[in-house]
Amino acid sequence: MVDSRTPESRIRIGISSCLLGQKVRFDAGHKHDRFITDVLGPYFEFVPVCPELEVGMGVPRESVKLQGNPEAPLMVGNKSGKDWTARMNRYADRRVRRRDMTDFSGYILKKDSPSCGMERVKVYGESGMPERRGRGLFAAALMRQHPLLPVEEEGRLNDFKIRENFIVRVFAYHRLRILFKSSFRRGELVRFHAAHKYLLLAHSPKHHKLLGQLAANMKRYEVPVFREKYSALFMEALKMKSTARKNVNVLHHILGFLKDHIDPSDKRDILQVIEDYRNELVPLIVPVTLLKHYVNKHGIEYIQDQIYLNPHPKELMLRNHV
Repeated sequence: MVDSRTPESRIRIGISSCLLGQKVRFDAGHKHDRFITDVLGPYFEFVPVCPELEVGMGVPRESVKLQGNPEAPLMVGNKSGKDWTARMNRYADRRVRRRDMTDFSGYILKKDSPSCGMERVKVYGESGMPERRGRGLFAAALMRQHPLLPVEEEGRLNDFKIRENFIVRVFAYHRLRILFKSSFRRGELVRFHAAHKYLLLAHSPKHHKLLGQLAANMKRYEVPVFREKYSALFMEALKMKSTARKNVNVLHHILGFLKDHIDPSDKRDILQVIEDYRNELVPLIVPVTLLKHYVNKHGIEYIQDQIYLNPHPKELMLRNHV
């Protein structure tokens, strides 16, 4: 697995500046998120962006809101009614196309923000009543220009399932970018695909099958076309939520590689732990750790190479929830 703490493989994440504690909000305050800086900070290099500050609104400033059509809202001053829409859209379009954005492996946005909110941002209609149907203008431009980039809001990261899915996608996207950054050979793609087999199966068996078919027919495509197709399917697969049922299926597959190496009592113990996980009595980390012990003890290289066993640093404790 990529060690993101080494300089040459540092994972760069775009982020709303206020989440890092920078005093850039309309009231000269911030929204410092300790989970982001203290827990994720050791593994990511955060690149702060504040669209409202960078577009020239200043600090402190009049707060803004979205109004009109939720599909194409206006950004206006709350009191003055000053229209910032065209200026923000021009800035956002330029900013998301900058070269440094292509080095990002993820992005964390500020929830509810008229510039950075990813979803359910208030949009005020003619009645003056808001509907939570909007998306911040900068966030909309970001997600249009970089559809494969893992993007989340800091508020949604409080949900441990959403948090794990986001972090899995960030590390996976980083590995994918490294694979495709320069010219790659078919053998490298085959090894990459094989190493991600069980991670893909834990998210979407259907996508794993489609990716396998695509990889087998790699020679039929021009390199840029293949890269685009494989990347889109790969990231689409990981966006699918992993479930207990799919994880149990993967755990049983891995157990199958141990059948000639462990005795019946050890197998019963492992099966019981897997069943306890299925019944939500223990977190996923318990059967995974047990299987890793036997896989490493008996040197089963194919499984040792599986990203599923180590999709992100264990210190993040993302699999420690029931």
